[in-house]
Amino acid sequence: QVQLVESGGGLVQAGGSLKLSCAASGRTFNNHAMGWFRQAPGKEREFVAAINWSGGSTDYAESVKGRFTISRDNAKNTVYLQMNSLKPEDTAVYYCAADAAYRRTSYSSRYLRTPSNYDYWGQGTQVTVSS
Repeated sequence: QVQLVESGGGLVQAGGSLKLSCAASGRTFNNHAMGWFRQAPGKEREFVAAINWSGGSTDYAESVKGRFTISRDNAKNTVYLQMNSLKPEDTAVYYCAADAAYRRTSYSSRYLRTPSNYDYWGQGTQVTVSS
């Protein structure tokens, strides 16, 4: 069975840092694009960051650009989200997701920003940033 498990969330003060991990099991995602999304209470799920199958290309939401970094370690079948300079508005449940396509290299401009294009999802990890 395919499973994605997020970890690393918690409570931090504004300006602090957290590093989230997304560990996959049941299959390898070394040749698949992956992404991070978040959802705050009363708000829609929004795109945060994505990385292509090789790790050579990344994409970020404007709200986190320059503060967050997505990376992957294929040897560990794990994707990371390093979050620096955290703000209260970053408070949300963070989800990782995986694209089932093998070594996808051609995307529309919004492909990896669209939740429906992902096939596997984790259960989420809570990030709370206090002011």
